[in-house]
Amino acid sequence: MRIHEIQTKTALVRSKLNPQGFVLNPYLGCTHGCRYCYAVFMRKYAHLNRHTRWGEFVEVKANIAEVLHKELTRKRKTSSVMLSSVCDPYQPVEGRYKLTQQCIALLREFGWAVRILTRSPLVLRDLELLRTTLDLTVGLSIPTDDDHIRRITEPHAPPIARRVDTLRQLHEAGIRTWVFVAPILPMDPERLHAMIHEHADDVQFDALNYRSQVAPLFRQHGWHDALTDAYAEQTESQLRRLLAAGQ
Repeated sequence: MRIHEIQTKTALVRSKLNPQGFVLNPYLGCTHGCRYCYAVFMRKYAHLNRHTRWGEFVEVKANIAEVLHKELTRKRKTSSVMLSSVCDPYQPVEGRYKLTQQCIALLREFGWAVRILTRSPLVLRDLELLRTTLDLTVGLSIPTDDDHIRRITEPHAPPIARRVDTLRQLHEAGIRTWVFVAPILPMDPERLHAMIHEHADDVQFDALNYRSQVAPLFRQHGWHDALTDAYAEQTESQLRRLLAAGQ
């Protein structure tokens, strides 16, 4: 794994993923190594060898907290910030650098809303900080109930059971939680529903994009159906019915 410190000129960026606000990415690159990741295009912006594969490097925006402070000071109105859109803000390198922690503390100080999306139990490190941030939600990406599938599609990401337990702890601490079932991977919808419904205030979905990126892998494991629009639509529909029924 290659870790490289860089300097950034901006912290807050407008994004379609957060149309009413901003996104903030403390890191360029992500070590979870998800095989389907849409953010692989970010590799072209890296300062490392351009042949380094996605998932094998992280560039640390070492000065991002200082840049964020200056930007927040200049803003006349508060808004919302999503952490993050093209990296996991709580990937393992955050344990060392604490950039996400620093940025959330600044956003809390300036009264901004915070939207977090992660796969990592490391978010629990900042539980007290999160509890004292007035307008905050935390989402866990849980695209399947099956850890065997997770090991193949997200080889270095935390196990599904640990994500569910993280979701539970956040919810029990009084934090607004949500689950992002994205991309919709091979799964047992009833089992996934049973795992998450008591601990999530909301559930959102997104189908598998960039399917050509993982088509050979899916076919190798016999997951042909999961490459289709019909599979995504049926799975989402079933989960929504279960959630609406409160089963």
